[in-house]
Amino acid sequence: MLSHFPASHIAYPHKKRDYFIAAFTFFCVAICLISDADAGIEKQNALGVSGWVFLIGLLLGENREIRMQVVIAVIFATIGEHFASPFMGGYTYRFGNVPAYVPPGHGMVYLTAVALARSGLFLRYAREITALVIAVCGIWSLWGISGLPQQGDAVGALLFCVFLVYLFKGRSPMVYLAAFFITTWLELIGTAVGTWKWAAIDPVLGLPQGNPPSGVAAWYCLVDAVAIGGAPLVLNGLAKVLSYLKARTLRSRTAD
Repeated sequence: MLSHFPASHIAYPHKKRDYFIAAFTFFCVAICLISDADAGIEKQNALGVSGWVFLIGLLLGENREIRMQVVIAVIFATIGEHFASPFMGGYTYRFGNVPAYVPPGHGMVYLTAVALARSGLFLRYAREITALVIAVCGIWSLWGISGLPQQGDAVGALLFCVFLVYLFKGRSPMVYLAAFFITTWLELIGTAVGTWKWAAIDPVLGLPQGNPPSGVAAWYCLVDAVAIGGAPLVLNGLAKVLSYLKARTLRSRTAD
């Protein structure tokens, strides 16, 4: 089950850039969501512009594959946001929209998961961090279905099981593991200050869900999986198109 996990207790190198990306995103998420708690549309749009500036700045130091992964994550997550929120009503933002800062925010969140996943800390202590995440999220999920909280969370328990499948069967467990921290951080802050609210009953499953659901990281893992799997396909496709165009141009010049 741990075949895709890194070897334990090896002196993996620590890169300051990875920790800077994580710290910067955690800070920006908190400031952005708290600022949006009582903001108007104009301020939301300004936060969106800032988000794109920050995301582009962070991507300048990444390679082509990571950049493509972020692009795919942003596109897929943004489509998912419009489907899950305004259309399905699984959760609702204050104005019933998808705020302008959400698309670049998803890019920063994904990049943070990648940065933490490749960091020396996560690589060296992968198993210990995994045990911590499973314990915390497991207790949270059990609490949600115990009957003790006012709003039950059966959906959260189901998502926790899905998250475990990603973690132990997926080919990028470190990314999924890191995603738990940043996504839990943003979900707890966003719901606490009222930036968005999850529906008490999931519109698809008809089951009670928490605000936020305990296993909400599983939704973000889906975004991560699509980004990681889709990037090589898109890059290979672009390479073939460019190769074809170059060959066609060369043939045209030779014919002339």
